[in-house]
Amino acid sequence: MLAAAAKAHAVAEVGTGTGVSGLWLLEGMATDGVLTTIDVEVEHQRAAKEAFATAQVRSTRTRTISGRALDVLPRLADSAYDMVVIDGDPAETSDDADQAIRMLRTGGILAVTDALWHDRVADPARRDEQTVAMRELGRRIREDERLLPSLLPVGDGLLVAVLR
Repeated sequence: MLAAAAKAHAVAEVGTGTGVSGLWLLEGMATDGVLTTIDVEVEHQRAAKEAFATAQVRSTRTRTISGRALDVLPRLADSAYDMVVIDGDPAETSDDADQAIRMLRTGGILAVTDALWHDRVADPARRDEQTVAMRELGRRIREDERLLPSLLPVGDGLLVAVLR
């Protein structure tokens, strides 16, 4: 739905998984849109390619890149993406988000999964690394005047923001 609302032609995804989220993104994107999906696990990339093929997604609509997001994202173009979805390591999510904001066009959408991190983010007593990282990311996104954010209480929380 978010990809469709953005009339997305270019979407980047951190955390390919088995391709399920990629299929949903492709469903909402323009028919000539291209999904760039990044994952450190080669097995995930392989499973996603199989899922895309099974769903008869043209190979020209997907670009799978194996590697750490923090190594790959800096190589992707500035202001060239309609949407960036981050579903990766919480400890790296803040740095991923910095790169995503750089990559987004004006009006583009940043989406971060697991923003409530197992319902721990709202509990100040929770001080583990992942919870603190997600809590800090939420604060940074809220305070960034370039962004118009919203936290959607679906699943484990979806933090979305539009680049003004």
